Amino acid sequence: MNTQFPSKQRIERAWYVLDAENAVLGRLATKAAAVLIGKHKPTYTPFLDVGDHVIVVNAAKVRLTGRKEEQKVYRRHSGYPGGLKEVHLKKVRTVRPARILEDAIRGMLPKTKLGKQMFRKLKVYAGEKHPHYAQRPAPLGV
Repeated sequence: MNTQFPSKQRIERAWYVLDAENAVLGRLATKAAAVLIGKHKPTYTPFLDVGDHVIVVNAAKVRLTGRKEEQKVYRRHSGYPGGLKEVHLKKVRTVRPARILEDAIRGMLPKTKLGKQMFRKLKVYAGEKHPHYAQRPAPLGV
């Protein structure tokens, strides 16, 4: 008996919308990452992108537990000596609030070409409006 693998033409992709208002960042990110990877489907295959599209609205109103609002720091390095850049979460929330959720979800996806392909199916919006009504996204509970 051979194992059946879904082909690219037979993979059906649904659209889901998540509301981040008063949702805990980590719990919301794990739910979104699982849907992007496709772990909720019976046709899940680790080396194929079988996941669905995820739209996250109200990203500016996501909740963090503990003292992360004051203590969490996002770091990146340019590769040059002294090229370390640090930005506190409080500033990221004011400048680009969708980045908080994008970084949390990106960290839960595979660090390969497949992970980048999965991340492209994520759409994050700071407010409650999004331009994807034509895809008829279904609400996804957290």
